[in-house]
Amino acid sequence: MPRLPMRRRALLALPVAAIACALRPAEARDRLAVAAAADLRFVLADLLAAHPNLRVDVSFGASGSLVAQITQGAPFDVFLSADESLTRDLVARGLADDRARFRYARGHLALWASRALAVDVPALGMRALLHPAIRRVAIANPRHAPYGRAALSALSAAHLDAALAPKLIFGENVAQAMQMVQSGAADAALVSLSLTFAPGVASTGQRFVVPGALHPPIEQGGIILRRARDPVAAAAFVDVLRSPAARAIFARHGFDPPAP
Repeated sequence: MPRLPMRRRALLALPVAAIACALRPAEARDRLAVAAAADLRFVLADLLAAHPNLRVDVSFGASGSLVAQITQGAPFDVFLSADESLTRDLVARGLADDRARFRYARGHLALWASRALAVDVPALGMRALLHPAIRRVAIANPRHAPYGRAALSALSAAHLDAALAPKLIFGENVAQAMQMVQSGAADAALVSLSLTFAPGVASTGQRFVVPGALHPPIEQGGIILRRARDPVAAAAFVDVLRSPAARAIFARHGFDPPAP
């Protein structure tokens, strides 16, 4: 089966010191290949560190982009999406069985900005984005990133979409939107709450958790693909992912348990 080009498997731009979940060699075919939404980078790092017996390669990206790779034949065994509806799309395409679908967490959208910015983000909330000091606001590309779509929904519900349209810039995924603030390309970002707890990020920024009423619930779900080389190993990984111990790890990274 074809391998992904190395540029597709490369770690997306976050500080190297903050990346705890390095991709392992794709040549090790006895490992489980997992395609995971970019907001899971650090929670999966902790999960795999707690379970060193798991032999897993993880590739991170925007959920929609990962679906495109899967439909083009990328050799993944398990897909972890930031939008559970994308797993239904794979079932409809005949790439997975509906019984192999599962939910693993509910995510949250957050507004994040540097502490150095002369804006009190926690106090002002979403209206902080109107402050003149915030000239550019990064979000994930809504064409294929669930958190990008959630960001646009929140801006619309808060009646800020028209005012902020000239300020918006887009990252390929939610991790790149966060990187835009860290690099100075943007002054603030609407990203996954989980990324605001990342090493090297939490201590340098200020966050506001966007009220869930402003956007549809971010139900995150996964699926074991029909092409999984070892369905038993894939099922074992999913069991670990949904265990009480894993749920505690997800909670530390800002996720809630999934809806029943």
